[in-house]
Amino acid sequence: MPRRQPLTKQRANTSVRDVPLLEKADWASLIPHAGAMCLLDAVLVWDQQGIHAISESHARADHPLRSTLGLHAVHLAEYGAQAMAVHGGLLARSKGAQAARAGRLVSLRDVQLHVEYVDLSDGRLDVHAECLYADDGGAQYTFRIEHRDSVLATGRAAVIHPAD
Repeated sequence: MPRRQPLTKQRANTSVRDVPLLEKADWASLIPHAGAMCLLDAVLVWDQQGIHAISESHARADHPLRSTLGLHAVHLAEYGAQAMAVHGGLLARSKGAQAARAGRLVSLRDVQLHVEYVDLSDGRLDVHAECLYADDGGAQYTFRIEHRDSVLATGRAAVIHPAD
């Protein structure tokens, strides 16, 4: 079976526009995150395999994960997890569901942080998530957070869908 092409920067750039493909209002109801804890701003590109979202929330003074020292890079995993949730919600909606199934983040693996704090970075974060595997019980994704073509964090995450 041929390996599919990942949602890479090169592939995504062919579709990225200055105007987001989906504003937050188009998908926010699909995920459990709300208010200031909804960290993503818009979706630029998504398909069956992955998503490219953007955010400038890291620079907000009222960021809910900010400490007195700043916004630690470990919280970039939450950006990746939220991209996973948005992707799952968009997939569910494309198949006729009104909402995605509830999910619980159960595992982070191979997380690599290339900076200590991210709130000093001006401009948007590019948040990429690619689905490695998904079924009715859950999903596994890789995530990558970039700022101005520099990778800030990468990792893998798993989510389960508890029985209703």
